[in-house]
Amino acid sequence: MEHQHTTKNNIKTLFLLLTIGVLSITTALGQLKTVAGIVKDSKTKQPIAFATVAVVGAPSAPGNATSTQESGRFSLKFPSNYTKIRVSSIGYDYKDVFVTNDELQQIEILMESQDNTLDEVVVRGKKRKYTNKDNPAVALIRKVIENKSKNRLTGQQYAEYNQYEKISLGLSNLSEKFVNKKIFKNYQFLFELDDSAKTANKYMLPAFMEEKLSKVYYRKDPKKTKQYILGEQRAQFDPKFIDNDGLSAYFNKLYETVDIYDNNITLVTNQFLSPIANSSPTFYKFFITDTIKTQQPWLVELSFFPRNKADMLFKGQLYITLDGNYAVQAANMTVADDINLNFVRDMNIELQFEQDNSKRFYLSQSTLGIDFSLTDKGMGIRGNRTVNYKNYKTGLAQPDSIYEGPETVIAYNLTDGKGTKNLFDTKRQIPLTKNELNIYHNIDTLQQIPSFKSFMDIAALLFSGYKQAGPVEIGPVNTFYSFNPVEGFRLRLGGRTTESLSKRFYAESYAAYGFKDEKWKYFLSGTYAFNNKSVYSFPQHYIRGSFQRDTKIPGQQLEFVQEDNFLLSFKRGENESYIYNDVYRVDYRKEFENHLSIGLGFNATKQSPAGTLIYQITDKNGNAQVFNEINSTELSVNIRYAPNEQFYQGKLYRTPIFNQYPIFNFNYTAGLKDVFNGDYSYHNFNIGAFKRFYLSQLGYADIDVAGTYIAGKGIPFPFLTIHRANQTYAYQLNSYNLMNFLEFVSDHHASANIQYYMNGFLLNKIPVIKMLKLREVFSFKAVYGGLRDENNPENSNQVFDFQKNKDGQQSSYTFGSKPYMEASVGLSNIFKILRVDYVRRLNYLDNPGAPKSGIRARIKFDF
Repeated sequence: MEHQHTTKNNIKTLFLLLTIGVLSITTALGQLKTVAGIVKDSKTKQPIAFATVAVVGAPSAPGNATSTQESGRFSLKFPSNYTKIRVSSIGYDYKDVFVTNDELQQIEILMESQDNTLDEVVVRGKKRKYTNKDNPAVALIRKVIENKSKNRLTGQQYAEYNQYEKISLGLSNLSEKFVNKKIFKNYQFLFELDDSAKTANKYMLPAFMEEKLSKVYYRKDPKKTKQYILGEQRAQFDPKFIDNDGLSAYFNKLYETVDIYDNNITLVTNQFLSPIANSSPTFYKFFITDTIKTQQPWLVELSFFPRNKADMLFKGQLYITLDGNYAVQAANMTVADDINLNFVRDMNIELQFEQDNSKRFYLSQSTLGIDFSLTDKGMGIRGNRTVNYKNYKTGLAQPDSIYEGPETVIAYNLTDGKGTKNLFDTKRQIPLTKNELNIYHNIDTLQQIPSFKSFMDIAALLFSGYKQAGPVEIGPVNTFYSFNPVEGFRLRLGGRTTESLSKRFYAESYAAYGFKDEKWKYFLSGTYAFNNKSVYSFPQHYIRGSFQRDTKIPGQQLEFVQEDNFLLSFKRGENESYIYNDVYRVDYRKEFENHLSIGLGFNATKQSPAGTLIYQITDKNGNAQVFNEINSTELSVNIRYAPNEQFYQGKLYRTPIFNQYPIFNFNYTAGLKDVFNGDYSYHNFNIGAFKRFYLSQLGYADIDVAGTYIAGKGIPFPFLTIHRANQTYAYQLNSYNLMNFLEFVSDHHASANIQYYMNGFLLNKIPVIKMLKLREVFSFKAVYGGLRDENNPENSNQVFDFQKNKDGQQSSYTFGSKPYMEASVGLSNIFKILRVDYVRRLNYLDNPGAPKSGIRARIKFDF
């Protein structure tokens, strides 16, 4: 009996121990711990970049291994039941480090260089030249390239997954002295210690945060990706100061999602060749630096470096599966210091892949961090974008209705802010860091501080030119003073209403006075928004009525600037041909979510020549009839389609954020004779297209083509095409920079404008010069057309004579047997913000006042 009792007790004890053991293991597996630290050379104490840090004994999962950043720092989160990590790096002995079960621990790991073990043996040999031939690393990367199509998303017929993305930005590398300045006394709650800084006692100021939850469907044939946005939230600034949607689009363009299976990866407006691009062995050096057998399948660590350090290429490590699929299981990448990448102080990319049920690896998380700064050591802007993918499924066919319509659809109630917050609290796929959680609250608090409101008001005045004054804003300030030969000294004052007054009705007005011609000019408009939304935001839907009495230069068409901007007062050559315009207009505009827009317009205009401009008809006998004014009445239609267009909406203009998609324009204008005093009947058809072409390592090119045909007889030159000329000293992208105002007129023409930005591909390879980080830029512009006899004053006495200059020489022409052409070669990225071109006019050099060449400059911010 005693034996039985003892046996029972032993069984109970054994069962209890097993139960406790299982519970302990289960608990340990459910808990995570974070090990962070820095890896250094034991002798020099210099940080070791791109060292592999892996959890010993952990199963195959990207989260169980990482690489150190350029600063040598790393952070690894893994189940607490694992107690050892292994650090390895080429040129060093690997090192195993035991860790505790503390939830968060910081460690410093010192690595022994393999050189240190050779004190008594000196081996001298000829340095072996790197070659692709018989190189096992190159053979491996060719296997990866060969299997790309089956390992990437596009290799599936159908795929769907849940996607969560977050992007956060803030001021970085702030010194303690800067943070403690008296001016920031009321803002101390914003600053946080920067754990990722390369030096101690540095702070950061989180300033932007955005999150988005989506359901994404992919279909291979016909190819279509459809994203249903289930919720999004961001830390927003007052929209009267900042276009939050435009800011979001701009940041998302800078921090694009990285797909390593694409041949070219677009980052910060540049294209980088992927290390597994088809041509990557030509541009990269590859080395096998480790074999990881602690995971299944086994992995090969493949390190890669640019052959030319100045090319737009990455460096880092790939982790390739040895299961016959040769898939990328993880990747860590950055860029070389010598690269000609503006304002980018640091860049890090981490990609993690997981296996689905079919044992294929799919992208589970992509992290991109970029630190922008004017200098290597000063204050900057650091941003991080993380995209996480869950519930990846393949082979599930969905109805065609799932894929119909635009690629991105808002699938939630925009007005339900509380519901959106609850959605993120419950469905967020990865947690926010402490500083990310604080951003939402801090931005809301910040905007309640009076001194910050004053700061934003001043900043808006400097950058947009408008000063807030309650329900109206005064400006733009750069037009308050200007001068020209006709008006002399010109003063102007204007303003417009804001959403604070009304979200449906907007008014705008200005008055100007010229002290030489002693005439008042003025403008008044009223706009009604049908969608109860600002007329300056997308999508626009409004009707506007206006009247304007002002001057205009024939043939000058400006973008992103007013004609009476002070800087445009300085012009070359003869500049005394002006028009006094009285214009009554009614415009209707409707924009659709797919970026198709339709515009309808009706205007009645009275033109009076000013300065040296003369409207006259000379008959066969040499008798001249002078016209003091002409009238036109026009009905117009504009259709514009810009698929996937992105832009930043400013106070005056939309600043485009170009991508690879084309932009199409169609315009039709009908001149209505005898309607509201219209003197002429004509039909003007214009069509154009713009596209940016990315050329990988060779930069990118912007190509703009257009054509016009004007039908009608006896049409004077003010209603024909007066080709866009530029007599300022600024380089204008869409004007002919060495053409004079009113120099060329046509009733039919075709044009091409090519701007080619090589991004330093040539200059980066020239010693010393490459240190300046200059970039080559080339352009070519051509236009060719003519005038039919019935509209050419040389063949008809029913239309106005060509213009003459002050010396009595003819100064207006149509095209002869060849197109007008000009070309330029220039340098951009001068002081990181300036483009300077040498422009050469290629023909029509005998025209009076025609410049043969010139130097033109333009402000251009590149990354």
